[in-house]
Amino acid sequence: MQIYGDEYFMRLALQEAQKAAEAGEVPIGAVIASGEKLLARCHNSTELLNDVTAHAEILAITAASQYLGSKYLMDCTLYVSLEPCIMCAGALRWSQISRVVFATPDDKAGFMRYGKELLHPRTQLEMGIMMEESALLLKSFFAARRK
Repeated sequence: MQIYGDEYFMRLALQEAQKAAEAGEVPIGAVIASGEKLLARCHNSTELLNDVTAHAEILAITAASQYLGSKYLMDCTLYVSLEPCIMCAGALRWSQISRVVFATPDDKAGFMRYGKELLHPRTQLEMGIMMEESALLLKSFFAARRK
């Protein structure tokens, strides 16, 4: 019986997204797991690091790679609260990650508008797990910023 499934890890990604929001960052969180083992847990840090590449996914790829001692993330799954952008999709492609699971689509900046082909050919893609929770967090964050 699997104790730590997709919903468990997506919940961790949403916790990271909440941390980002509390820090004034766009609320996106990402975790990378291999089986039931958590390898990385990160959130957007572009403001903190003054670095446009400090997306949750990029930071998670780096942390998981360091943990494993390998630049390749085969047999790993990325759980992310928002559809990755094309920069992150490119990094995921090079990491050869086995699976990407995102909560909610990003119609403006998500990579899917360019096609799943941006990911590695063997990468499996799933979406929609905890979509409502992720979308609400994003909407609340941007509504508060517009005030």
